Amino acid sequence: MTPSAYLNTRVSLFANRLWREEDLSALLATDHAEMAGALAERGLPQLAAGFDTLDNRSLEQRIISRLLDETTVLIRPLSGPPRNFLIYWIERFEIGNLKTLLRGKMTGERPAVILSRLTPMGVFGRLDIEDLAHAEDVGELLRRLESSPYADIVRPARRAFEESHDPFILDAALDRSYYEGLEHRALPLESIAGQSFRRLMSSLIDRLNLVWLLRYRFNYNLPPAQVYYLLVASRYTLSSAQLRKLAALGSQQEVLSALPESLRGLLAGVDSIPEVFARMEHGTVDCARKVLHAGGPAIARAFAYLILREHDLRAVRAVLRGRLLGLPEADIRLAMFHPAAGSA
Repeated sequence: MTPSAYLNTRVSLFANRLWREEDLSALLATDHAEMAGALAERGLPQLAAGFDTLDNRSLEQRIISRLLDETTVLIRPLSGPPRNFLIYWIERFEIGNLKTLLRGKMTGERPAVILSRLTPMGVFGRLDIEDLAHAEDVGELLRRLESSPYADIVRPARRAFEESHDPFILDAALDRSYYEGLEHRALPLESIAGQSFRRLMSSLIDRLNLVWLLRYRFNYNLPPAQVYYLLVASRYTLSSAQLRKLAALGSQQEVLSALPESLRGLLAGVDSIPEVFARMEHGTVDCARKVLHAGGPAIARAFAYLILREHDLRAVRAVLRGRLLGLPEADIRLAMFHPAAGSA
């Protein structure tokens, strides 16, 4: 069996694990005593064990653990750019650890406390977290990170932080650098995986850039030049040239009105940034479903599956957290179907 055939077969098998809307509704209606069994039956032993005592961080770590396990299987037959791309995609979670290390140093937390908040990355871990957690201060930590495998992500973020000394700018610059790295790794795959892969990347990067632009410009009141600097250089629907023009506009409504026609149609009637995010995230999920079921190139289907799997697992998390907190069913349902609406 060729690597592509193996991957396509594995993705098709994994696709049976995805949750439909009615599956999530059934989980929400499951009795407390039956919840662990229901999760185990759906192949989620990580979430089933002690589900009713897990805090949000523990749930998040268990979701990431599941994604790491499945990614390990998917990359097994791959080499070269396809393998590098999927590994880099899952390394988002180690960038999250990197941010936790930096925040811990900024607030003077003890190394043991910082380490307890990090997500175990298993074979995907590339940081010496013990060493980094014991750095003297944030400046020393940034210098050590510039000698790590993530030097290309950290270096421009460090320069931005040294100019502003603003933790928010550091976080935003790290995000921008990471996603520019993702775009760089996607480029050689677009000739292999075709338009389906490019549409998926476009949906992802366009969503990030538009939501970030709106937040930075109108929530945080950053000047246009700084907003543009913090966006991902893009060759997709919202190109870098378009983003520069959008960042200079004076209101959220002006930005939405100036979008390309395809995005104006998708966002018709929205009047808040969370709604923009939710509508565009729904578009990404819809695009991923089409790519997954279209029988196209294996790497495009694998990427689509990982996007959908993460979306579904966060919806499951919304059910578990909502039940534990005693939230009204309507609020849980809202979180289920827009599980990442608080962030991009």
